[in-house]
Amino acid sequence: MGAVGPLKDAASRSPDWTPRSIYALGLLTLIYAINYFDRSILSLVLPQIKAEMHLSDTALGLVSGFAFVLFYSLLGVPIARLADRTSRRNVLGAGLVFWSLMTSLTGFVVNVWQLAATRFLMGAGEACGVAPSNAMVAAMFSKAQRALALAILSAGSAIAFVVFFPIAGWIVDHHGWRTTFIAAGVPGVVLALLLFATVREPARALPAGPGGQAEGFLETTRFLLQSQTFTRTVIGGAFMGISLYASLVWTPMFLVRVHDFSLTEVGATIGPLRGLAGLGGVIFGGWLADRLGRRDARWRLALPGIACLLVLPAELVFLLSGSIGTSLASLGVAQFCTSMHLGPVYAACMGVARPQMRATAAALFLLIANLVGQVLGPLIVGFLNDALSASYGDLAIRYSLIVGAVCAALGGVAIISASHSLEADSHRAGEA
Repeated sequence: MGAVGPLKDAASRSPDWTPRSIYALGLLTLIYAINYFDRSILSLVLPQIKAEMHLSDTALGLVSGFAFVLFYSLLGVPIARLADRTSRRNVLGAGLVFWSLMTSLTGFVVNVWQLAATRFLMGAGEACGVAPSNAMVAAMFSKAQRALALAILSAGSAIAFVVFFPIAGWIVDHHGWRTTFIAAGVPGVVLALLLFATVREPARALPAGPGGQAEGFLETTRFLLQSQTFTRTVIGGAFMGISLYASLVWTPMFLVRVHDFSLTEVGATIGPLRGLAGLGGVIFGGWLADRLGRRDARWRLALPGIACLLVLPAELVFLLSGSIGTSLASLGVAQFCTSMHLGPVYAACMGVARPQMRATAAALFLLIANLVGQVLGPLIVGFLNDALSASYGDLAIRYSLIVGAVCAALGGVAIISASHSLEADSHRAGEA
């Protein structure tokens, strides 16, 4: 099947889009989908786990957010340093096998402490995923095509929703949450074997440090923190992380409590809706940012910043509308706008980093954005659910999730402010 739309347009004009690079990008995107799906299954099965283990919403917020993100974020930096110095492909493949095994092992836990332990270990494995993948793609594609290529990689999250969530929703309702976790770990092992067998490690640029040596961690961190683009983009990413993970974890529960959905209906509805909207948003955002960025570099971040601002009104309509049709349509708009920022933001972070810093730059971005987003997003909403339940009952979640909508707008402001220094910081990193 030939490439279509923005991908075909880019491929026809760029030597970056070769059969080898397109295949590698496709496989990395599938791995990204598994990465996103394995960490997200918990949100789909929260109602069953809550009933079986008799947990509060605050406890569920801690397990779904903090238990995963602690190892995921903290180990991301040393793993990215390893990837910057060794084989990015091998680091990714080893992590994929490990987190897939931890996903399956989750199906055998019998209490909340064991559930937290498997989430910790899954996070450790998934720390090998995003940063090495982004660094591989950044090495395969030039600056002119990088935002689109990274947007396609980020579209793995949409594939997770479109393909895997409906299947998981059916398995949960018919075979229980344990079988869902056990089955979810199998595809990752298969993809790891394909990665090792068919994808080569991309060529590296020459080290940019003094004397031809790659920079140390402290020098790399200092270089990145001196970039206004990087620091402001990280702040924006942290706010968007709160919005993204609050919605990701609690939207299934919102549909169950407010609109009386079954888990099969949640998987069959929210999966394709968020997946297709996310796929459209991430590809369109990356393509349009590349296109407008050729005229003015500031658009590479201003565009995703504006998209983040639009999440606020869309989320408010989703949460407060009494019509299920209007509510779901607004959720699709919110997902489209949220997804538009993913590719350009990663491209900007690596565009202001020297070539030998790119995996570390992605990991530092993920460290801060995920520690803030995945810990605070689910936890704040869970706490507010419990605090407001006496007054609003099951409808408390409707008002708790407004926090995420407001954070999306704050993230948009920060990302737009980062756009003004993007061109200067890219030149500073050595990218024309």
